[in-house]
Amino acid sequence: MQAFTRVLLTGFVVLLAVGVLLFKYWQYVTNPWTRNGQVRANVIQITSRVSGPIVNLPIKDNQPVKSGDLLFEIDPRTFEASMEQAEAALTNAENNVNALEKQVEAERANVELTKAEVKQAEISIHQTEANIEKSEAEYERQQRLLTQGATSDRLVARAKASHEINLDERRRAKAGLLQSQASLSQAVARLAKAQADLGALGDSNAQIRAAKASLRAAELNLEFTRVRAPVDGYVTNLRLRLGSQAVTNQPALALVDTNSYWVDGFFKENSIGRLRKGNQALVTLMSYPDRPLEGHVDSIGWGIAQDDGSTGYDLLPNISPTFEWIRLAQRVPVRVQLDNVPDDVQLRVGTTASVLVVTGNTQSRADAVRAAPKALQ
Repeated sequence: MQAFTRVLLTGFVVLLAVGVLLFKYWQYVTNPWTRNGQVRANVIQITSRVSGPIVNLPIKDNQPVKSGDLLFEIDPRTFEASMEQAEAALTNAENNVNALEKQVEAERANVELTKAEVKQAEISIHQTEANIEKSEAEYERQQRLLTQGATSDRLVARAKASHEINLDERRRAKAGLLQSQASLSQAVARLAKAQADLGALGDSNAQIRAAKASLRAAELNLEFTRVRAPVDGYVTNLRLRLGSQAVTNQPALALVDTNSYWVDGFFKENSIGRLRKGNQALVTLMSYPDRPLEGHVDSIGWGIAQDDGSTGYDLLPNISPTFEWIRLAQRVPVRVQLDNVPDDVQLRVGTTASVLVVTGNTQSRADAVRAAPKALQ
């Protein structure tokens, strides 16, 4: 009887173990899990917009910084001189524009003056025309009276001379009108040239705008000598020293964005068919094996790089030999966004993590699913 009891108890324990094993296997199949995960974050390459030696370096390697904190400062003296030069150029441009405005006013007054001269010449011609008509009539009258013996040769000669004087005055008046019209044309041309040299008035003037743009560029270059943190983060792998040469658009240091951490889990291709965006995930960091973190699937990768088919020697494709009876599943990246990270858990880019995804719904099931065992992490 005791032997039967022992056999029965042993069988029950074996069946229970098999049941637990089958349940865990079903759970593993239903909820994909991978040990191949990495902590990621946006790493910003800090570059300077201007070149020059570094004269101020208030940061240290691996130091946390806040957005707007000074990272390093480039020698500003060259850029201060450039800004002063741009300010002087702006002053010269303003003075030049003022001079051109006065020149335009003077040329406009000259045009009005020559217009008056043309008008006066036209009036003078009209007056001489009237005088010619009178003198011609008087000369003809004196000639008639002379034939009648009612006047003298002296009076006829005087009338003739007066008429010739009026004709001469008309010729001089017409010449003066032509000269005034030529002067008016020249004055109008000089006015047009002065207006073209001046351009638009006020702040719309091209010379003023160009000088202000140069000054703004000089101010920006001076501002760019103080390089500040664009986000909250950690300074990493700092190699700069005082006196180091910062080069335009060349990375000077790396800044890890503390507000951008996520985890990439690399799942087998035969597992991702059950994954959906929004599925709850449980992340276990190798550095914190007893502190599983909750998250959710943010996205699933659409492709991975392949060695087979890449161009090789003589532009022929590279094809790796394979064993037909062995088929290795490819790994597809799955981006997991962490929902809540405790303050005492420090995430570091590139560290290892295990990721378990709870499929079936997008609600939290952290209480129903345990993290991977330590031996498997």
